[in-house]
Amino acid sequence: MPKTTTGRAPGTRRTMTAAARAAAKRAERGHGAAGAATAGGEGSPRRAERPSAGRTVLVEAPKDGWDDPPEPSPESFDEEGPAERSEPGPGGRRRLLTLVLAALLVVGLVALAALGWQYRDDRLTESARTEALAAAREAAPVVLSYDYRHLDKDFARARAHLTGDFRDEYGKTTKTVVAPTAEKYHGVVKATVAAPGSGGTPAASVVSASPDKVVVLLFVNQVTQSTQVSGSRVDQNRVRMTMDRTGEGWKVSAVDAL
Repeated sequence: MPKTTTGRAPGTRRTMTAAARAAAKRAERGHGAAGAATAGGEGSPRRAERPSAGRTVLVEAPKDGWDDPPEPSPESFDEEGPAERSEPGPGGRRRLLTLVLAALLVVGLVALAALGWQYRDDRLTESARTEALAAAREAAPVVLSYDYRHLDKDFARARAHLTGDFRDEYGKTTKTVVAPTAEKYHGVVKATVAAPGSGGTPAASVVSASPDKVVVLLFVNQVTQSTQVSGSRVDQNRVRMTMDRTGEGWKVSAVDAL
């Protein structure tokens, strides 16, 4: 049987081999270009300078403004922003609570001390009113009375109820004025605190008071006898006496006739 040959023309095999070889070269060139592009993309300056996403940089403008606003530098992204204010932890809250409680305790102690001092002052003042009023009622008849027959004795008894400058003033006045007049006219003066009125008006009362000083108002009757007076003369006087607390008790520091 005779051989059958295909219709391939001579030189066809060589032509296909050359075409395949050319296609392979084109593929190699394309692969190399792609690799170069990839390598260049990773190390390109534009990619390196790209700022991180989610960061905002504020650049203050100069007073005269910018013709073209500057682009932020990469270093500005590395600067730390203002620290966020954090809430105090449990330890901080405990310290704050301790300070508040300590302050409230101090305020409470000061208020308690003030109340205690006020209570003490009120009690001392009330006690002073009672004591000074009794001392004034006792002192008034002695200080406002005298007898020419024993002036030195009477004046000495009176000075025992006095204090301060008034004691010295009383001594000078009795020596230079009262004694000579009483001796000359045989003067005798007897003073008594008046009894309460029919309407219950007190004969002695407190005008003002503090723990160490009390002012007392007294109604005093003075009966005077002398060679200048026929019989006896009765004078009804209102006397204001200032009483001071001393180491020896309540003493008279002033006497004013009203």
